[in-house]
Order: sequence, then C-alpha cells, then structure tokens
Amino acid sequence: MRHGHTLLELALVLTIAGLVLGIAVPRVSAMRDSLSVAQAAREIVTAHRRARVAAVLHSRPVVLTVSADSLAYHLSGATVGLWWAPGPAGSGVSMTSPPRQLTFSPVGISMGLSNATFRLSRGAASRTVIVSRLGRVRVTRP
Repeated sequence: MRHGHTLLELALVLTIAGLVLGIAVPRVSAMRDSLSVAQAAREIVTAHRRARVAAVLHSRPVVLTVSADSLAYHLSGATVGLWWAPGPAGSGVSMTSPPRQLTFSPVGISMGLSNATFRLSRGAASRTVIVSRLGRVRVTRP
C-alpha cells in the first residue's frame, strides 16, 4: 500500500489551482470594488435622510456636510455637530465631486442651492448620487 503522492500529481494539482485562482481573483476584486462603491452611495443617501429627519424633529434648520473624508450634520448656527460618520474615502472610494453643504428647513425641505451630484468610484466601479432641491435622492450607475 502506497502513502503520499507523486511529483507529477502535485504539479498537476498546483497547475489547476493556479488557473482557477487566475480566473477568480480579478472577478472577486471587481465585485469588492462594486460593493464598496454601492455602500458609500448608501451611506450618503442615509446621511441625507438622517439630516432631513433631524431638521423636522428639532424644528430647526440642519446643515448636512458631504465630503470625501466625512459625512456630518449639525443644527444651523450651532458649533457642536449632531452626527458624524466617515466619508467614502474611509473605505477606499474616491469622490470626485467637491464637498457640499445641504441645508434642510424645519419642515424637511431643502433650502438654497441644494441640488447636488456626488460621483463615487473605485477601480472600474462607479455610482452617482443625485440630490434634487426638493429632497429626492437617487443613485445611478453610469
């Protein structure tokens, strides 16, 4: 009775494993990039909704700041923020849009120049978060 494997069997197994990994790794990387960009887009949408609700609950204007490094909102005129979270750059997603501040009135409607477009990308994956003046938010894939 023989124990172990021959050199030819080991070489064949390593060759097959190398081919499988060569095919799977790029696809896993692309999927990881797509999931990271989708998560960053959801975080911007969630921050928008949270700031809108905070304006209604506090009956005061709330300013939402969206930048690559952070997502935060605070009451208008206040120095202390109500909420803060890391921005898309924290998960390796780049935001090509400039930082924006969106102001919500106490009734939850955006005030001033509140139209905004946030372009997010990582690798070949990209998403665009579009905020309308009336507070509608949509995420598109180019």
